[in-house]
Amino acid sequence: MRLLIATNNRGKVREYQDILGDLPIELVFPADIGIALEVQETGETYLANALLKAQTFAQASGLLTLADDSGLEVDALGGEPGVHSHRYARGGDADRYRLLLEQLRGVPPAERTAHFRCVIVIAAPTGTTYTCEGICPGLIIDQPRGAGGFGYDPVFLLPELGRTMAELAPEEKNRLSHRGRAGQCARPVLLELLKKEQQR
Repeated sequence: MRLLIATNNRGKVREYQDILGDLPIELVFPADIGIALEVQETGETYLANALLKAQTFAQASGLLTLADDSGLEVDALGGEPGVHSHRYARGGDADRYRLLLEQLRGVPPAERTAHFRCVIVIAAPTGTTYTCEGICPGLIIDQPRGAGGFGYDPVFLLPELGRTMAELAPEEKNRLSHRGRAGQCARPVLLELLKKEQQR
């Protein structure tokens, strides 16, 4: 069974290869099969965006497709940047987290609680969909730390470890992160679909 992972984000590609790569399923990415779609994330929720991407790529490819949408929700900012995390500021990842740190200037450490949230949708070309969610709580620190990961990882601290997401080894991050947790939720769904495929 082939599973299309509907992303062109190199960071996500690496993470999904680690999170799902040991399953007896062939993971393929849009570039592998010559699909060059750019789906506009116009939904107001992570679920709406993930659903839009998964269904669009499933229809275009004829393959079982996994898509996600994720974001950072900061309590002191009323849950912002949330669904707009990737479009929070023009430019790259550093521009986005610098704007976030600017917005949090003067907020005491104890009040800088936040969590990453990831919603995965698995869509079959027939239209059937399955949904999984993963949440990772943490704190926003005032200076970036670490060279790994991507997005807001350098400013997202896991208090129980005393390290940011960008300071974790990939296997550790993929065990603890919102995407890793959503991926763990998706594994039994994918195995069940594989079983059904084999019984046809």
